Amino acid sequence: YQMMKKILLLLFQVMLLLSSINLFAQGRNHNWLIGYTTGIDTSVTSTKAWLQFDSNSVIVTPDNFKMPFWSAQGNISDENGNLLMASNGCWIADATGDTMLNGGGLNPSSYTTTWCNSILGLPYINSDVFLPDPSNSNKYYLLHQTGVSNSNFKSDKLYYTKIDMTLNGGLGGVIPGQKNQVIFQAGLNPGIAVCRHANGRDWWIITFKDSSDIVYKMELTPSSFGTVTTQSLGLTPYPIYLTGQKQFSPDGKKMSFAYFEGPTNSKTLHAPLMDFDRCTGQFSNTSMINYTDSIGGYALAFSSNSKYLYFGSFNKTYQVNTDTTNVQASMDTVAINDGYYSPYPPFQTDFWLMYLAANGKIYQSSGNGVIDMHYINYPDSEGMACDVQQHALHLPCYYVRGNVYHPNYYLGCDTTLRCPCLITGINNLSPPDFKFRIYPNPVINNVLNIGYLLPQNKSGLFQIYDITGKVVFKYPLPHWSNEQSFKLPQLADGVYNAVIISGNQRVSKTVAVIKQ
Repeated sequence: YQMMKKILLLLFQVMLLLSSINLFAQGRNHNWLIGYTTGIDTSVTSTKAWLQFDSNSVIVTPDNFKMPFWSAQGNISDENGNLLMASNGCWIADATGDTMLNGGGLNPSSYTTTWCNSILGLPYINSDVFLPDPSNSNKYYLLHQTGVSNSNFKSDKLYYTKIDMTLNGGLGGVIPGQKNQVIFQAGLNPGIAVCRHANGRDWWIITFKDSSDIVYKMELTPSSFGTVTTQSLGLTPYPIYLTGQKQFSPDGKKMSFAYFEGPTNSKTLHAPLMDFDRCTGQFSNTSMINYTDSIGGYALAFSSNSKYLYFGSFNKTYQVNTDTTNVQASMDTVAINDGYYSPYPPFQTDFWLMYLAANGKIYQSSGNGVIDMHYINYPDSEGMACDVQQHALHLPCYYVRGNVYHPNYYLGCDTTLRCPCLITGINNLSPPDFKFRIYPNPVINNVLNIGYLLPQNKSGLFQIYDITGKVVFKYPLPHWSNEQSFKLPQLADGVYNAVIISGNQRVSKTVAVIKQ
């Protein structure tokens, strides 16, 4: 019997090896480029690195591509995860890593000149974001900002630059006359937040008035950028001139951002939380999450199921449950920085910026030039079960504060909000193969985990069939979660067929069950 189990395990591992080329189903948010140009010492093997995200894993590849990154990064890939372009706020790189046709000279100002060199990029968080053109699948917009001067942290313009991917032999190029176009001009707090409109086609673009609780809002439609409108969020105190990360929840129903104030060694940190109507663009039910710390912080991210919000200082990470009636009371400290030096003193891997990746995990960078990164293993889990892994992702290069901003490109229509669905074929971005992954595989002692991404605004059903075609396990999959863990019933050793069904789409994978 034991020999038969070993043979079954060996055969199944061979099956996985032969089919491994099909295990990686990616999308527009598949890539994160990281690193700034610094000398290679004995601690690193390259000046830069690629982070590429599968359903539940990350592949780290050393590279020496030309573009350096500080805090600003926008990039976008095609639906198969192939990088199309990237920007650090200074210029645009095409898929070769070199300057895109007409892609130089972004954000013209003395501030840009100061920061844009061969070593660094712009330091502003969420200041670059690529969006697909709602009317043309070959065209993209880059929204971007820069600073006014080094004496403050203010911006005065929101720009767009438009790219046509049919130019330059398919590598793309900036359309003549469509670079550094001012969308509007005002005293701005740096940072952009973007959410798909409830019609499934257009985009809401949000930025903040400097030192104020007023947000500027506009729509990107097939014809143009819409009229800029404003709304007061009713916050007390007002956000200061430099806020941290600004994020919509993956389901588009909430928004939050981070900022702090106060003297040295006694900081009051704030994370305003509000509801968002994707049809009207209105914010409502604003509440303030407050906490104190000895030092400030800029990090903020929602979990993939939109239930939990993570934020904190450079020393601590907190979690709240946004679905409760008293969000403040749900606040839990899920990590305290352990003071690890990476690779040696005085470069501590503190907590700086967060990024919800396509694999459902939240990665957190450091404010120092280091070679290790933190991540939250199970962000959809409450309290310490979220499993913060400090400095657990080792990189082949130095990075500092690196981050990338990807809105939820896969958020679709929501007709319950009174908006008609306007999705056409080029906008209906269904993740290939649901990004379906099973782990561990083979399943040991009936404990099974799955990762997945359902089509836009669709629920699903997970089922397991035995070799006779009988359903031996089933579970409904909610709209917004992308990870589930199951304790299966007692199943006999063997090979089963695991299936996800959503609408008229069906994806299956082979899974082996073995008891120890």
